[in-house]
Amino acid sequence: MKYCIRKYKEGDLEAIKTITIEGFVGVSLDHSLEEKLGGEFGGHDWRWRKARHIDEDVAANSEGLFVAEADGSVLGYISSMIDREAGKGRIPNLAVAPDARGQGLGRALIEYALDYFRSEKLEYAVIETMESNPIGQTLYPETGFQEIARQVHYAQRL
Repeated sequence: MKYCIRKYKEGDLEAIKTITIEGFVGVSLDHSLEEKLGGEFGGHDWRWRKARHIDEDVAANSEGLFVAEADGSVLGYISSMIDREAGKGRIPNLAVAPDARGQGLGRALIEYALDYFRSEKLEYAVIETMESNPIGQTLYPETGFQEIARQVHYAQRL
């Protein structure tokens, strides 16, 4: 598949949100929260809450949001955050459309973000994944990330 990776444009937002919702079923904290505690929160389901993460990514660093596209269609994206004082680059969200998976696109997006961090003279990069995400647990080490620690999330309905 021939694709290009480019900077985010405002017109990409809805496609990115759709890919996010498709890509995070069963592998997002928001989805797990709803599964474990039952039902929606604040009148919104996990999809709405997860899609808001993209709005936050765009507001925080739209220059560090990169989109993979082919023939005008968005196939995937990666978002990034920069903490210059700490020398850290962070990848909060990465997703690939279902029909574009398994072709190296996620890996290419990670490499693109890492090159961006290097160009910004950052010292290290971090990415997180859920235990329920076997793709992330395989892909991230394959792209040079090392597991540093595990975190346990607790929640209760009020």
